Formats: sequence, structure tokens, C-alpha cells
Amino acid sequence: MQRGVIVYLILLLIGFNSEVQASPADYTRYVDPMIGSEGVGRVVIGPSCPFGMVKPSPDCTVAPNSGWLPMPVQVNGFSQTHVSGTGGGPKYGNVLVMPYNSPSKHIVDGKTTGDEAFWIDYRVWEKVSLGFYATQFSRSGITTEVTTAERASIYRITYPKWGEHCMVVDAGFFLGEQPIPHAREAQQFEGSSMCQLGNNAVGGFTSISGGWNDGAQYTVYFYCETSSDFSIAKLWGQWNDNNLNNSTKSGCVMLFNEHPDSVTVKVGISFISIEQAKENSKQINGFDFNGTLASLKNKWNNLLSRMVIDEQSTEAQKRIFYTALYHTMLEPVDRTGENPKWQNGKPYYDDFYALWDTYRTSMPLITLIDEQRQADITNSLIDIYEHDGYMPDARSGNSNGRTQGGSNGEVVIADAFVKNLKGIDYEKGLQAMLKDAEVAPQNDEAEGRGGLEEYNKLGYIPYGIDRAGNRTVEYSLCDYCIAVVSKGLGKKVIADKYFRKSHNWQNIWRSDYEHDGVRGFIMPRDAEGKWIDDAPYGDHSMGMTFHYTPTTNEAPWNNKWWGTFFYEATSWEYSMSMTHDIPLLVEACGGKEAFERRLDTFFQKKYYNVGNEPSFLSPCLYHWIGRPDKTSDCVRNIINENYNDSHNGLPGNDDSGAMSSWLAFHLIGLYPNAGTDEYVIHTPLVPSCTLTLSNGKQFTIKTKNLSYKRKHIKKITLNGKPHPSFFIKHSEIMQGGVMLLSF
Repeated sequence: MQRGVIVYLILLLIGFNSEVQASPADYTRYVDPMIGSEGVGRVVIGPSCPFGMVKPSPDCTVAPNSGWLPMPVQVNGFSQTHVSGTGGGPKYGNVLVMPYNSPSKHIVDGKTTGDEAFWIDYRVWEKVSLGFYATQFSRSGITTEVTTAERASIYRITYPKWGEHCMVVDAGFFLGEQPIPHAREAQQFEGSSMCQLGNNAVGGFTSISGGWNDGAQYTVYFYCETSSDFSIAKLWGQWNDNNLNNSTKSGCVMLFNEHPDSVTVKVGISFISIEQAKENSKQINGFDFNGTLASLKNKWNNLLSRMVIDEQSTEAQKRIFYTALYHTMLEPVDRTGENPKWQNGKPYYDDFYALWDTYRTSMPLITLIDEQRQADITNSLIDIYEHDGYMPDARSGNSNGRTQGGSNGEVVIADAFVKNLKGIDYEKGLQAMLKDAEVAPQNDEAEGRGGLEEYNKLGYIPYGIDRAGNRTVEYSLCDYCIAVVSKGLGKKVIADKYFRKSHNWQNIWRSDYEHDGVRGFIMPRDAEGKWIDDAPYGDHSMGMTFHYTPTTNEAPWNNKWWGTFFYEATSWEYSMSMTHDIPLLVEACGGKEAFERRLDTFFQKKYYNVGNEPSFLSPCLYHWIGRPDKTSDCVRNIINENYNDSHNGLPGNDDSGAMSSWLAFHLIGLYPNAGTDEYVIHTPLVPSCTLTLSNGKQFTIKTKNLSYKRKHIKKITLNGKPHPSFFIKHSEIMQGGVMLLSF
């Protein structure tokens, strides 16, 4: 009898432990969507599924890229589509909904009295966590909660006891509207329409063009369904089920018939049709707000749990790390089956915003977290080439544009190729790469390579062609990527040609130019081969010049933003951006000692710009001259001085997760050199990190004796054996095991 009790207790304990082990840790609790929301970060704060098409979030005027601004700024309402972390002009902000109380004082016989946007309100408070946003409005007293599925959002609206309970649906709202028609990088209204679909639903569309990428017209269709029946208290614009082509902004005020205390609203979105938007709304079961939120969090936790940092990490480190992973997987957006231009069953992604930013860190991080996702993204780039003629460097609203430097789809394909991502047609990918390198586009701001004829003739792009300096440097990298894929596919002649072209940056390397004790810089050169010391102002007819130096940043005082010699950086930065050709760069700078002095000057004199992508790899360049200790010191200083877990916690535009993924990599002591299969190894800021890989294996980075004083790696072992260098290949990571860093 006693033995039976003991056995029962043992079995009970085993069962209890099994249940505990079966419940995964909740890493979503560490994600703070507000990190980087203020200042220059510009991240979207509203809920989103991983790579989700719908990102509902509050819009505070039409000005901000993310829609959101801190209190006490007004709230116009909640639109369903946003991008995250972007610079330049806004994009999206489509299909706005806003709960409202007592509209009757603004409406007489169906006509509005006073301000058209009478629903605008102000926040008393707001709460934000992963997948969830809530606020209470001061004028109406309404509390609004928001979460989302991939293609449909859901709102839970709680009304006060007083007033008439209603909601606005505004199909004419969008971000970036300006009074000047077709202003550069402004979105432009093209048309909208609405129709009532039964007692508790409306549907319609809105068509917009322009925005940051100067894109063609895109159309967002919607299906809005409420848990309570309503009547129409006010409408404007077209209200005709048979006429969905209207140039007037459309909208309505719904008056809920029974004045319920709480109404749940779901909004399905589609780029195809109202019917498809209605179908997408079925991603949300009934009006199950809590179930939708739980599903969203489970999706995120599945991904976040694939990179787990040590429990001994500080709470702040956990917040910035898991939030960085979260930001990395907001874009690009999975619109498979939602492409209005062609349907072929292949993956379709949009909002590459832009590859110039994300190829360096975001795409390599997605490769480690979700290899199949990155394969789908790469396939989408190739599919866009097949149908639109070129791979995008940036794409939004189903339109390519802008190109900031290179044709960086090449780097994405090469990175996938050298890391052996499966299911990608690399032969077709090579065709797309060669199209970029050999066929000049009609609109080089939208796709392809600007200045291609000059580049292929001279081996560089002469001054006077937009972004000549950084394009020459970046085309060299892209040519290297073409060579790598060509060689791997057995195409030796093509590979040899493009390996030669990968050194073209040398053609604008001015070896005798000295600045601040450093010799050799990328500098302007004209088509005749003459170096330019004094460059003309933007309006060449003025006959005035300015002296060009390695610290010159032309925009906006001399040239338009897109017309500079270097885009968003200086020669000091771009003269160390040959990430594919670093040994040759070290030689061009005068050898290892001279290169070390150059790097020291670069960081000590603050020529380095932490807030932008051209310098992303620069702190790691010490590795190539045998000084990984200096890489570690440099990275640690940059992070401690520029990143934190506050609302201002990002030092630059997050650019679809580029800035965040840079941080995530460095926190764990790895950093990729995109387009190659190598990562540098340096001192992590967290005690350990375990990666669960796509092949089911685990790779763990552990530290031994790491402390504030003992911060330089003395020994590296990989699976118990000495590791010979401070570099590690992707294939070595994919084999799984433990890398131990001893200090």
C-alpha cells in the first residue's frame, strides 16, 4: 500500500514536470514595440503578425511615417496598413476606423456642421505590448483595444453609458497627403468608394499613388464587419454598389442601433477585391478578440524562441534583444495570393523598404531564424524580375523603387546561395542578376543600375551622375555576388568577368589624397579621368564651386538628396565599404598598421555614423588585421552609447528592421558579412545564446569568465576542439553544437 502511494506520487511528479516542460517560455513579454518609436527610429507601434500584411495602428495626423506620435497629439483614427522604421515620405495609412460618441450634434439632415473630421480625439492613456494596443479617448470616453491576424484586424470598443454609440469608416484617409498635387514622395489620392453590405458590414476600396517610392497606383479593398447592427448616420462620397470607380473621398458614420456598451469590429484587407477582403476577415474566428491575440502571440513566440539569450542577461538586454528580433520580422510583407498584377502560386512579398538597408543584417538574421521564409523572400525577388523586368532594390504598393545604391537583389541571392538555401531557382536568379548588370533601365530611380553605360565603359561612374560614388562602390559588391553565383553554377567565363569587375571601386580610389593623417579615399572623378577637387553646386549654370573633401555631405545644401556623389554618407564611410574586397582595401590603405590607424581615427574622430547603413560592417574591420579585441571594444562602446530600451532607443531609422538586426547580431557576438558565408566572432554582451536552426539542430554560443574587466576573447573552442580563427562559416553553425568563448 505504501509502495503504491510512492509510485503514484512519482508518476504524478513526472506528469507535472512533463506539463511544465511542455509549456514554452513566453519571450513575447520582453518585446516592447515602443522602443524606437520616438526620435529617429520611426517604428510602427501597432500590432502585427510576423511579416503580416495588416498592421493596424493609431494615426496622429497625416504626417508621420509610422502613423503614431506621442501624446498629447490628436488621433485621427486607426488605419490598417503601415510600414515600420522608414525615412523619406510616408506610405499607406489606408482604411481608417474611429469610434465616436454622439455625432448628432455635428449632423443636421444628413449634413455635417463644423469640422468634417469631427471624430478626431485625444488620448487619456495608452498601453502597448506585442500584438496589442489600447487607449482611452478624452472627449468621447471610449476605450479602444486593437489586435490583428495576418490580413484582418480586430477592434474591441467599449463605450461610456452616455451618448450615441457609433464609428467612422474613412476610406479617403491616407498618410503623406500634401496640398501640392504630386509633390515628391507624397501620396496622392486617386479614388475611393464604399457600399453597405447588410445590417452589420460595409465594404469598399481606396486607391492611392506616390509615396516614398514614387509608386504607381495601388488599391486597398476592405470589408468591415461589426458585432452589432447599425444604421448610417452620415455618409460622404460614392455609396453605390454598382459604381466602384469614384474620384471623391468616401466614408460613413455608423450608428449602432441598440447602443451596446461594447462593439467588436473586424476589418479584412485585400489588394485584390472586396470579396477577397471578406474572405481574409475569416482569419479571425467570429469576433474572438482574445483568441486572435493569443494566436498572434503564439506565432511570435515560436520565432522568438529560436534565438534564446541567457536568463542571466539583464532585463534591459532581454528587452532590446527580443524587440530587435521582433522589429526584424515585421517586413517585408507576405502578400502571397494578394498580388493584383499576376497570380502564379509562388511566394509574393512586398514592402522591401529597402534592400539597400536590409541585405546587410535583416536578411541574414531571418536566414538564421526562419530559413524557409528567407527562401520564399528570395524567390519572390526572382518572380518580380520575371514579371516586372527587374528585381527591386525597394518595392512598396506593388511597384519597384527607389534604388539608393546598388542593385542589391544580387547580394540577397548570393547570400542565399553561399548559405545553401534550398528551393531557389539560382539559374533564373543569375539571369535576374545579369539583367541588372547589363541592361540599363528606363527609370533608374525605380530599378536596375543608374549610370550603367558609363560604369561598364569606364569602370566607374563619373561625377555628375546621381550617386556616382556610392554606386561605383556598391556595383563592385554586386558584381562580386554575380561572380560567386556564376562560379558556383559552373559558369567560369561569367565568373571571371565579374570577379574582375568586383575591383572597380579602385578606379575612383585616389591613393594620394590625404585627410586627417590618412591616405587614400574614394573621391569624385570626371568622365575624362580627372580628379575633381572643386565641384560645381547643384545649379551648374551659376558657375560656383565648393571644395570636395572626405567629410563633405552635399545634401541638401548643394545637391538634391538623390543627386549627391555619395548617398547618405561621406567618403570617410564609403572608403571602407568594400565589404567583399577587404584584403585589397587594407593593401590600398597602406597595409595593416596604416589601416588600424585609419580605423582608430574613424571612430575616435566620430566620422562613423551609427545611424545609417553604409558603416554597418566598419567596426568589425579590425578582424581583418588581426585585432578582434578592438572590434569588441568598438562594438560595445557603440551599443552602450547609442542603443537602449527607451522610446528613443534606436540611433537611426530602423529601416524595416535593419538597425534592430544590427543590434541583435552584435549582442550575441556574431556579425555577418552579407554575400559571403562568414560571420565575425567578437565579445558578446550577453552570457550565452542558443539558436534553434531550421534543420532541428541547436547552436549555442557560451562564454566563460566574461566580465567587465575580462572582455577580450582568449580562446575559442567549437564542440570541444580549438577553433582556429575569429571567423565562423554558416555551414559550421548549421552543424550545431557549442562554441565556447573563454576570457
